[in-house]
Amino acid sequence: MKSFSAAFEIIEDNNCPLYEIGECFQLSDKAFSCPKDKEVCLILVREMTELLFVLLGDDNSTANQNRSQTFSCSGCTGLIKFHRVPGQENRNSQKKEILLDSAQQSLLGKIITCSLFRTVPPRRLREMLEYFREERISQDHILIRKGEPNLNLYVIVSGEISVVDGFVTITKLGPGDICGEMSYLSGSVAGATVKALSETLLVSIGGEYFSQILEQSPSVQLYMAQLLADRLARANSARARDFDACMQGRLKELAPAELFQFFHMHQKTGVLYLNFSGREAEVSFREGCIINASFGNLVNQKAIFEILAEREGTYSFRTGLSPQQMKAAEIGDFMMLLMEGVKRVDEDKERTYH
Repeated sequence: MKSFSAAFEIIEDNNCPLYEIGECFQLSDKAFSCPKDKEVCLILVREMTELLFVLLGDDNSTANQNRSQTFSCSGCTGLIKFHRVPGQENRNSQKKEILLDSAQQSLLGKIITCSLFRTVPPRRLREMLEYFREERISQDHILIRKGEPNLNLYVIVSGEISVVDGFVTITKLGPGDICGEMSYLSGSVAGATVKALSETLLVSIGGEYFSQILEQSPSVQLYMAQLLADRLARANSARARDFDACMQGRLKELAPAELFQFFHMHQKTGVLYLNFSGREAEVSFREGCIINASFGNLVNQKAIFEILAEREGTYSFRTGLSPQQMKAAEIGDFMMLLMEGVKRVDEDKERTYH
């Protein structure tokens, strides 16, 4: 068998579980070498062995054609396409190590532990460094403002930031975390404000270049998809928790009857606290049904009827009941209680007018 050696570079990656665009492997008459630090794909080994015999049998004209030909694997859960690298015969298929200056070495050391960058092949990460920029922001600095566009992805090197929507704190992020991904990936304006809680060192990545990384790296795509799902779940949970746990207001804006209907329709569980110029009342709900009520010396139905007659005061709602309260019986059919209470209020008004 004649001597043979060729290098191949991956030029297309369609969800390959092992390899990515830009990675190289070497085929010779004696061995097949996969990309550095990557597992060996047995499907690819079999097909490269078949390709070896084809290439060994080529005459000069056919060999020249094959140098520009694109090859592909038969695929498993994914598929790659690759071509021969001109001038790489009889050479090691691995590309030369990318040399970094002292500033880039320092930056690499700061971000290498970030979970996002652990999904990026080492060589690709080194290539990315020229697109990274360090930014230092002071405490209370607004990095991203709700309603405004954001074109960058940010990695926190040191410090702490908060992601807020109005008065709702969605999450707090620290070293190794990333932010700005939701507005950047969605292509819409920011849905929340990102603010520094202390002096913070960040690394910003230009959105245009990060798009290329996403297109070429299934592992990064998977990481970002999981991150987005987690962030959306956290945001929805925070907003729901804030609404449920801290709902409060004045009765001028929402009458007691409307409040009761709201908690019933949305099957809320918790305690509604009311204050009428120093006179306090409580109404407990379990999945929208009233299980307990008190107003001064009045309890249950009588308390509900008196509460419905009030027009001035404040209210707040807190979620959760004790195990004992969760087992309590309803004090009556909700709609019957509400209708009877409203009826009594109307009758009192008529008597007052007469």
